[in-house]
Amino acid sequence: MKRIRLFTVFLLAALVMPGMASAANATLAKATFAGGCFWCMEPPFDKLDGVVSTTSGYIGGDTKNPTYEAVSAGGTGHAEAVEITYDPARISYAKLLDVFWRNIDPTVRNRQFCDVGDQYRSAIFYHNAEQRRLAEQSKAALEKTKPFPQPIVTEIVPASAFTPAEAYHQDYYQKNPLRYKFYRYRCGRDQRLEALWGKPE
Repeated sequence: MKRIRLFTVFLLAALVMPGMASAANATLAKATFAGGCFWCMEPPFDKLDGVVSTTSGYIGGDTKNPTYEAVSAGGTGHAEAVEITYDPARISYAKLLDVFWRNIDPTVRNRQFCDVGDQYRSAIFYHNAEQRRLAEQSKAALEKTKPFPQPIVTEIVPASAFTPAEAYHQDYYQKNPLRYKFYRYRCGRDQRLEALWGKPE
């Protein structure tokens, strides 16, 4: 009798748990931003409460199975980007947009800092109509309040297939902190961000 009861308990657990996992995953959302080198776009989002994960990768091109070598050489149409998985109950898409803007130079086309080419363009890749509305709204608001005179040229386009970058690119700033800091400094990223937005709070 005990064996039958135990079997019933395990059977119910097996049936219920996948459903609970699916329900939990259903509450998560994705946001995709391109802001130049994807190494530099992971840190500002990783530290936010409500962000579950960040993944560096490629989006916006036509070539299937893009590689770093192909994308960085140019010509594939892809942009280096970061895909963010987040919990909308803990952090809003509007907040993610605010963090995005202040970590890019929105005044230049097809480049970010020392990296030049359309693979380094800045862009918001929206996943649904609400993300598009919020992105366009944030861009319009920024045009009115921006502390710099140049126009904002960052693209707002629908998300296409996203291909995760090679494993060695993921969390690069944590795996190779010295190389990452040297690259970031040499590229002049923080200096330009401060010139655009002021000193970080």
